[in-house]
Amino acid sequence: MGSCIICGSSTDGRVCELHEEDVVFEFRGNQPDQLSPRRYYRGTVDGYAEFGIFVDIGDSVTGLLHKSELDQRLDSIDLEPGDTVYVQVQNVRDNGNVDLGWSIRQDRSHFRGALVDDPSADEELLLNEAEDQSAESSPKPTADDVSKTERSSSSESETADDQSDDESAEPSSESEEPEPTDDTSGPEFESVTIDRLEDYVGKRVRLEGEIETARQTSGPTVFKLRDETASVECAAFEEAGVRAYPEVGEGDVVRIEGEVERRRNELQVETEALVLLEDDEREEVTERMHEAMIQRARPGEFESLTEDPAVESVEEPIRDAATAIRRAVIEGRPVVVRHAATADGYVASAAIERATLPLVREEHGSADSEYHYFDRRPLDGSVYDMDDATKDVTTMLQNRDRHGETLPLFVFVAAGGTAESIDGFDLLDTYDARRVVIDERAIETGVADAIDVLVSPTVEGEFETTATVLGANVAAQVNADVRDDLRHLPAISFWEDTPEQYVELATEAGYEPDDTTNLREAVALKAFYQSYEDKRELISDLLFADEADDPVGLAGHVAEQYRTRMDSEIETAEANLEEFDAGGETILVLDTQAYTHKYEFPPTPLLLEELYRRHREDGVALVGIGEDEAYIRSDTDVDVRSVAEAAREHAPGAALDVRGAREGRVEFLVGERDNAREALLEALGAELSSVAAA
Repeated sequence: MGSCIICGSSTDGRVCELHEEDVVFEFRGNQPDQLSPRRYYRGTVDGYAEFGIFVDIGDSVTGLLHKSELDQRLDSIDLEPGDTVYVQVQNVRDNGNVDLGWSIRQDRSHFRGALVDDPSADEELLLNEAEDQSAESSPKPTADDVSKTERSSSSESETADDQSDDESAEPSSESEEPEPTDDTSGPEFESVTIDRLEDYVGKRVRLEGEIETARQTSGPTVFKLRDETASVECAAFEEAGVRAYPEVGEGDVVRIEGEVERRRNELQVETEALVLLEDDEREEVTERMHEAMIQRARPGEFESLTEDPAVESVEEPIRDAATAIRRAVIEGRPVVVRHAATADGYVASAAIERATLPLVREEHGSADSEYHYFDRRPLDGSVYDMDDATKDVTTMLQNRDRHGETLPLFVFVAAGGTAESIDGFDLLDTYDARRVVIDERAIETGVADAIDVLVSPTVEGEFETTATVLGANVAAQVNADVRDDLRHLPAISFWEDTPEQYVELATEAGYEPDDTTNLREAVALKAFYQSYEDKRELISDLLFADEADDPVGLAGHVAEQYRTRMDSEIETAEANLEEFDAGGETILVLDTQAYTHKYEFPPTPLLLEELYRRHREDGVALVGIGEDEAYIRSDTDVDVRSVAEAAREHAPGAALDVRGAREGRVEFLVGERDNAREALLEALGAELSSVAAA
């Protein structure tokens, strides 16, 4: 029987079961099954794989630290083979594979003690003793020696003990009187706001705010507290792995008293007391936080990038959208941008990304915070359907339950404006996830009621605008510091007839018309290849070049590929265009199933748009008929829903249905393709004649 090196209690071995996770072990065995699960071991990086990091534990055993155990992306880890790391053995499989977990304590001094785990020895040795003498020749220390020696080193290491995310040391059973402060007349705890904690490290403070998250680690319970100025983690210790203050959860308004510490270069409050506020006290704190948050998040006076009646018609909605994004960043709420996988969708969302990421880095500090608090995900089309919404809800709930993340703000760009998205919005609303839509097209009935903020032009008369024009103006309100970075973006989003004010704005930024054309085509090509998983760095390199003298060097090369592939497909399509007589008007028809490459660039919608731009003088509309879908392109204001409804009467068995009115897309059954084709063309002809007569 010996004494625990941490608390001195009697135990078999050198550390009691309660404090085994507060000690780091040096492994000197040669078999995986000699490792002890739950223990923390010193290891060295052996190498990388796509799924994680291999770590050598001792000289003869290697384990896998899976990427899911890391708190940042694998490709952002700055570790080289041979580097020392500290890991926890989670499981030793029957086949000898060792599953490892990451320890946030990546320094030996952050553990309360260090031992040698040598299966061939009679008992574990203190690491400093084992380094000075071999196990065979040295007399083993007595329990009294251990107690005397290690109590001294333990008291020193307690000050560096890391109680951050995963583990915590139990407070010493020997209470010590606090050192007297210089100001003996002041209160024991000083009431401060979270943004002032940097000046109170080592001091006792009182905070009031709302609990954002509460998670249980193997040591303390960690509450993330937010007040009107910022957020901070507060560690409360009841017993190792036991929930402290179980009555307090997410959304509760509390008062916390404790000492400010710095853990892994992050501020943290060691909680001494936590009180749940109710009634008048709760209302006072909540109202104070709400007013301060709105005031802090609301951007200054509106100033558009340039004069534009479409933008001026939505001045207040633009400020509302910017407020929602800024507020999400301040609250530590992830911002998820869902955008159409088109050049316009990509450029508009990249503008918002450009404005938001600096705020995220400023607010949350850590090197990988921008990957936790901002995400940009392309959509397949412009409809946010139940499939998309279900994936998003699943992801956000997993992030909430596994990582303590708050529910995100969703921003929809060049998407979501049609009725097909309402069910997806309603699912997000079920979980109180806020929703912003930025769309240059007319918004269909019911959409505005399903979202929180809508940015869609309401100006009367003929005008042309894009989602990028609106998104760039939102971005300029989110972060005025990046305003100059955004000036060339609107010109990129117009495929033809770019408004003169945006041509001039891009020229002032150093981008000539040929430059913006190259950028537009380059983004359109990359949008196709990134339609399922966006890589923000590539789009950023295209749109925000560092060298002003060569703003589109990369884009010029990519745009050349765009033109080569587009011209090849256009040549094939032109050779197979048909003409359909619609009451004296000509409708151009292309069998896209027969005369396009289904899974290659360009995608059908983009090909049809380019084809119609080149042949609009030959017909009033262009229809692409695929295997089970059709796309309608026309300069005339065609009501696609009316066309589909009329076509159903002539082809009732085709199950004609509008899948994306914004894209002019109509679906039908494969077996009724011929009937659907004839019915659609007849209905479209009647619609065009009706519009012409009006």
